Amino acid sequence: MQTVNGLPAHVLLVHAIVVLLPLAAALLALTALWPAARRRLAGPNAILSVIVVVLVPITTSAGEWLEGRVSPNPLIHRHAELGDTAIYAAIGVAALAVILWWRQRESTGRTPAKRTFLAPASKALTAALTVVAVLVSGAAVYDVVRIGDSGAKASWSNWAARR
Repeated sequence: MQTVNGLPAHVLLVHAIVVLLPLAAALLALTALWPAARRRLAGPNAILSVIVVVLVPITTSAGEWLEGRVSPNPLIHRHAELGDTAIYAAIGVAALAVILWWRQRESTGRTPAKRTFLAPASKALTAALTVVAVLVSGAAVYDVVRIGDSGAKASWSNWAARR
């Protein structure tokens, strides 16, 4: 997907990542920290997080296509390099979201044959996952802000000079 209705697809898709990845990260931290939220939101957040993992490469691919059609610019190159890190943030959030969801399923006995592979009753594992989830969530939000800031600078740095 390179264009949508005549506009570069990256310009449209990036908005989904800017909203959905921080949302998934915030929900990850919330479900890790708050058991009541975990019961209600762990499943939907796991789905959302996996969708974001699918959207990130589509968005970066569209961005690479767009980068090849604009005049070379170190700011755009920097933004493209930073954009390549978004997949790692998305995978981290998704992996932890799926783990939290699966542990929630195991704790309620909703898995086949009452499996407990992820030790849902272990307080130590729950505490460790909570710390890791909060750190990964913060890192993901930071990554999105860093990438978005570089994209804004690449897009708008000469705007005032053109007026």
